[in-house]
Amino acid sequence: MDKIKILVVDDESRMRKLVHDFLAREGYEVLEAGDGEEALDIFYQQKDIALLVLDIMMPRINGFEVCREIRQTSKVPIIMLTAKSDESSELNGFECGADEYIAKPFSPKILTARVDALIRRSYSIDSSEVTDVGGIIIDKAAHIVKIDGQEIDLSFKEFELLTYFVDNKGLALSREKILNNVWNYDYFGDPRTIDTHVKKLRSKMGEKGDYIKTVWGLGYKFEK
Repeated sequence: MDKIKILVVDDESRMRKLVHDFLAREGYEVLEAGDGEEALDIFYQQKDIALLVLDIMMPRINGFEVCREIRQTSKVPIIMLTAKSDESSELNGFECGADEYIAKPFSPKILTARVDALIRRSYSIDSSEVTDVGGIIIDKAAHIVKIDGQEIDLSFKEFELLTYFVDNKGLALSREKILNNVWNYDYFGDPRTIDTHVKKLRSKMGEKGDYIKTVWGLGYKFEK
């Protein structure tokens, strides 16, 4: 079986080597890029990259721009790394379509665990399950969502978020519970980052976005 390919993008060679060594130890095939322009070249040449670990502050093309560019054509999971730990930078990363956001310095073991979780979730979808709720059809095998017959374009994380809401319809879900289940780890940042994802998801769903109700002081609930 071919190894799963991960592209690590960072202008600091020492950081690339650190991440490369930890991921290679886990059995992944790791490709490296020293800036955003090189990252895009490799991504479009390779075709089968399963995940990106992407630094933000880089010369020529920064990580936000790379993420936006890739999101035009691909739903590949993206983890963003940055020395910036401020909330606006984190929200900007999620707005661009990132699935994870890790502030430097970080534990390589934590990064590896998050990579494993994203890869595991993207490869372990139940191929037999198609859900239809109020005109929203979710095909987990094909990773497709249709609303009233029209396919809508969701990122990997938006797809998982909608699936989680539908699977737990009628239940009031706290932000912490959503993050721990959809992101599959204990989240140490600001739980309000979930609001950014919900806002984007609602806008893409049009009128059906109203099914995602805000539960004030707690989180959200999916209800027809």
